Amino acid sequence: MNAEDFAAWAGPHVTAMARLAARLAPGADRDDIVQESLVRAWIKRRQYDAARGAPSAWLLAITADQARKAAAKVRRLAPAVDDVAVTGRGPDDDLDLRTALDQLTERQRLAVDCVYFAGLTVAETAAVMRCAEGTVKSTLADARTKLRTYLEVVG
Repeated sequence: MNAEDFAAWAGPHVTAMARLAARLAPGADRDDIVQESLVRAWIKRRQYDAARGAPSAWLLAITADQARKAAAKVRRLAPAVDDVAVTGRGPDDDLDLRTALDQLTERQRLAVDCVYFAGLTVAETAAVMRCAEGTVKSTLADARTKLRTYLEVVG
């Protein structure tokens, strides 16, 4: 596959890659993550196997890996923040979805981001997460339970 063919093949997936990068690595430059992901995909383009999944799943798996690396770098470089106790919420306070999602494990957050924010199917999410579809389904169920519990307590 030459550069023009690769650009045409990967182009339709760049928006989903950017969305996933922004969700998985807040504070990092999503465009840098997407660019690094495309470079990795170009280098590994011969490893793509259409029989194992759609191009979007393969590209998003690479993006998820790059986003995790970028998020870790942001955490390492971020100044230490003292823990501040929350004294309570008023009834008119807005519920912060990001705070609710932060209650999830990294794996649960990845599954939620892929399915609900990037619009991937369970099969595509399984390819991104490199696990079985049943694992994605149970991870999503656990994430929904955790979110429901958190929202009931906070809300």
